[in-house]
Amino acid sequence: MPHEFNRLEKERLARLERLREMGIEPYPNRAERTHTAAEAIRTLEQAEAQQAEEAPRVIVAGRLRARRVMGKITFAHIEDESGRIQLFFQANTLGKDALKQFNKLYDLGDFIQAEGFLFRTRTGEPTVHVESFRMLAKAITPLPPAKDEIVDGKVVRHAVLADSETRYRQRYADLAVNPEVRDIFRTRAKIVRALRDFLDDHGFLEVETPILQPIYGGAAARPFVTYHNQLKQQLYLRISFELYLKRLLVGMFEKVYEIGRDFRNEGISFKHNPEFTQLEFYWAYADYFKVMDFTEEMIAYVADRVLGTRKITWQGHEIDLSPPWKRIEMRQGLLEATGVDIAACPDAESLAAAMKAKGVEPKPNASRGKLIDQMVGDFLEPNFIQPTFLYDYPRDISPLAKARPGDPTTVERFEGFIGGMELCNAFTELNDPLDQEARFLEMGRTYAADDEERHPIDEDYLRAMRYGMPPNGGFGMGIDRLTMIFTDKRSIREVILFPHLRERGDGKDEDRAGEAAASE
Repeated sequence: MPHEFNRLEKERLARLERLREMGIEPYPNRAERTHTAAEAIRTLEQAEAQQAEEAPRVIVAGRLRARRVMGKITFAHIEDESGRIQLFFQANTLGKDALKQFNKLYDLGDFIQAEGFLFRTRTGEPTVHVESFRMLAKAITPLPPAKDEIVDGKVVRHAVLADSETRYRQRYADLAVNPEVRDIFRTRAKIVRALRDFLDDHGFLEVETPILQPIYGGAAARPFVTYHNQLKQQLYLRISFELYLKRLLVGMFEKVYEIGRDFRNEGISFKHNPEFTQLEFYWAYADYFKVMDFTEEMIAYVADRVLGTRKITWQGHEIDLSPPWKRIEMRQGLLEATGVDIAACPDAESLAAAMKAKGVEPKPNASRGKLIDQMVGDFLEPNFIQPTFLYDYPRDISPLAKARPGDPTTVERFEGFIGGMELCNAFTELNDPLDQEARFLEMGRTYAADDEERHPIDEDYLRAMRYGMPPNGGFGMGIDRLTMIFTDKRSIREVILFPHLRERGDGKDEDRAGEAAASE
């Protein structure tokens, strides 16, 4: 169905047609720009410092964000990615017809180009005295109006949209109006760059592994399923990079990492999105204790690079990212928090009984590992506000980790938490192919076919292991969650440009948001 234009859109369309009648193309093929807004301002400052005889000339371009008509003169602001700059339009310079055209046929939100010389107004604002201008792109739908609020003593401007979900659905409008939202994604990009630099500087090799995989594995999650028509083969969007990255250790790469997208067909929440960005690395001859030390160092480095400090505020909590992080052995942590000693409960039945005796209701029909995970989620994780490593996990929910010496029920695994939220997960990786195959078979017997904890047997991965895999430590971390922590955002949707959302209505309710646009 064609788009149904609202009143404001129809008015803008009429102005667009009027421009075309005048021989002005509202979407020209070419644009010119010699300076960004920020560069133009710096150029003026340099000319003033040098006491230049002639005013610098510039061609600037950007989105028209404000306009003030004052008889034979008009002041306006345009915005580009670098910031805003003021434009000064004067009938004596441009001619009355040109000034009228700008005032009557150009709308807030339009992209325009302006050429002229730089000067300062009486109030000291850097300004372009416009000698010529042109349309670059006509905006038919008005941007959401902006609203200024005082937050922590600073003026913060944000878009007035129907609700937060509309902001996510129309991220382009959200970004266009909200500079602080653009800053979130600049921070995100800096985080990824800093992580790459840190790993590269420590001798890791960045690689790429398949997104479409014939067998999924490497994590406890339900996959998305697709089908290759020519090969007549069912394939899965990867849920993890792990099994492919560890194949590379067999192939004599000793330090490998990948930053990319994983896909998990699971619920959506403030910290879960079905498509998310993950960092994983694998390090030959390291164990989970070395990886703990490395993780502390890496996060501190990224904080220094991106934020310039290791002390941050997240949801009202003052958090110090400096090493060393607190380390808690899982058995001891649960014993202190619940009174339940998991070492004294070798199976699900005895653990469920112990939980009930302490007033903790166990999930029905859950395995021992899942019951332990339940207690961690309820009693430990929410309290890990400061950076904390929780280590030594139950074997039956960690099928790819090495068992602790002398304790076959516990594996060398840790999870890192910040702000009461899991950030990363790491193992001393299992490299015994016979043990690995036995665990895959055991999980196949223990879990139902539709259980997300169930791992299919990857025969090719077992074949790779049989060639010999060096001892190694592996690590995985969600980039989205790290960005949440660094930008003080509670919802993962705030740090993903285009998060997945349920379908809602026909979209007209959102299109009509333009009806509320501020008067120009």
